[in-house]
Order: sequence, then structure tokens, then C-alpha cells
Amino acid sequence: MIQFKTLELSDKDIFQKYLKDYKFSTYEYSYLTLYLWKNLFKVEFGFFDGALIIKKTENHTGTYFMEPIGYTNDNLKSIINELINIKKEDSNIKTLFRDIEENFLIKLKELYGEELTIEEDEDNFDYIYETEKLATLSGKKLHSKKNKYNQFIKSYCYEIRDIRDEKVVEDCIAFETKWNIEKDQLDEQLVIEEQGVKEVLENLESLNAIGIAVYVDDEIAGFTIGEIVNDDMAIIHIEKGNIDYQGIYAFINRSFVNEYLGNIKYINREEDRGIAGLRKAKLAYQPIRLERKYIVNI
Repeated sequence: MIQFKTLELSDKDIFQKYLKDYKFSTYEYSYLTLYLWKNLFKVEFGFFDGALIIKKTENHTGTYFMEPIGYTNDNLKSIINELINIKKEDSNIKTLFRDIEENFLIKLKELYGEELTIEEDEDNFDYIYETEKLATLSGKKLHSKKNKYNQFIKSYCYEIRDIRDEKVVEDCIAFETKWNIEKDQLDEQLVIEEQGVKEVLENLESLNAIGIAVYVDDEIAGFTIGEIVNDDMAIIHIEKGNIDYQGIYAFINRSFVNEYLGNIKYINREEDRGIAGLRKAKLAYQPIRLERKYIVNI
């Protein structure tokens, strides 16, 4: 039986050992992601036959597994069979796998064929963008975003500060708290997000996180946190702005890309969670593709 333990900051090196050779396509498999959302998803991990096994538990979906990391073609089936056995013993596991990427789905089909039930998890598809497009906002389709960016720089006396500065961290934590207080409806995810963002801000260096904060007249107006995964991909994890400043989000987005991500090929801006307004906003930046994720049962 696999012995699972709760994810902690000190587990980063273990995860990096496994993830460094795993070229994932979705943001779910970033250690920073797992740490940020560890409380919402009750993230646990263990090992079986040399592979890293990640388990999540959500209130509305129950418990499930992510893709095993560090398996071989020879031991993959025995690993999955062990997870199937765990599922049989745990009534809270209704679905064996979530957060499944295309490449792993192909392997599952080869091993289990018609035994699989597969569902596209559309609300959790990742939005992937060309960095150059976000950096320049060039072209007719991004004209409105460029206008908002220009509106901001013409309207305000602003300053961009690195998020790793101690005073900036304090300001970002206070901004995050205020941002949530001003929400009409504060759901569980936002409450847990606030806690996760605070922990990330307090451990930026350990998590290899980068970001900027934007100040207007020496008052914080917004901030963003991301990470560079490899030469091909960066992830934007958090982006918060005070919408009293017209164009703040367009400014944060473009400025962060130009400050830190110019040499990266693609940027992953995560999913829309089925929220219509968020979907509209993400589509407005013209993604080059949506990275699919699947829910799989055996």
C-alpha cells in the first residue's frame, strides 16, 4: 500500500527530481501550482515502484490521482493496477484520474482500450499564447488590448517593481486581502487562494517564482506571479489588479512578459474554470491553442 503524506514546502527537491525530466503541457504539473493550491486540493503524494504518485481531494469531485511521474513502459501497468486497487478500497475515489494530458491518455488507451471511460474536462483546458504576441500586442485582433495598455501609460504616474523586494511582498499580501474583501461573494476557492498566494509570496525564492507589482502614485495597483518552466513555457499563476485604474490588467500582462518572459516561446495562462467572464477575457488575448485535459476512469 502506498503511504501518502501532505505536500509541504520542504518537498520541493523531491518533486523537482521527478519533474525535471517530465515535459508537461499543462500547468497542473508545476510544483508551484501544487503548492499554491495544496489546501484547496488537499494535495498528497507517495511512491510506488519508483514512480511519484500525486493524489488530490476536492469537495465536489472526491479523491483522484494525477498522472504518475517517473514510470517506465515496463512498470506503468502495475502502477495503475495498484491505483485501481486503492480506488476499490476508498469509496471517496469516484474517478481514478483527472488532470490527464494527451500523451498519457494515449498510453492509457494502449494498455486498457475499451475499459476506459474518457471525458474532456473543458472547463479546465489551459490557454496557451505566443509570447511575442503578448509582448507586442500587435495585429488587429489585439488592437483593443493595446489601446487599454496605452490608456494606462498615458493616464497614470506608474512604476514597476520586482515582486521579490520585501516591501513589495508586504504590499502584495495586503492588496490580495483587500481584493478579496471587496468581492461581493467570497467563495471557498478565493479564501484558500488568499492563503496560498500569501505562502507563495513569503517563499518566492524557494519556489523559483517571479513577478512584478505595479504602483500608481506610490500605491500598489496590482501584481502578478509566474514562473519559467523551461525554454518553451512560462506559467502565469496569479494576476490581480485594481480596476479603478483603466487598463491595469493589460498593463500588468504586457509589462510582465516584457520584463521577464521575452525569451520564452509560449505562455500558459491556465484555465477559465467554466466562468464565462474569465473565458471571454482569456479568448480576447487570442490563444494559439487550448491544452486539453481529461477525466479518466478504469
